[in-house]
Amino acid sequence: MLERSRGKKHTEITFVIPADRACGHVSVVGDFNDWQPGAHPFVEQADGRRSVTLALPSEQRYGFRYLAHGDYWFNDDHADEQDGHNSVVHT
Repeated sequence: MLERSRGKKHTEITFVIPADRACGHVSVVGDFNDWQPGAHPFVEQADGRRSVTLALPSEQRYGFRYLAHGDYWFNDDHADEQDGHNSVVHT
């Protein structure tokens, strides 16, 4: 799931994994961090959800995926679109 807060130059995107999705340690990997695993790890919230927030330049398109423990890659079903193997977010 994606949550947004739009500004003039940047959009804050919060990537959220629901509490009922078991996947261990996970990070968001994409165009915005040169697909570097572990660069943006999720943090568990009090309600059990996991999230990470990034400020990205507005009016851009970014491919991304989630990478969990054990080299398990998965997409966000609620992304703006799916492009081949990647999820896509628009800022």
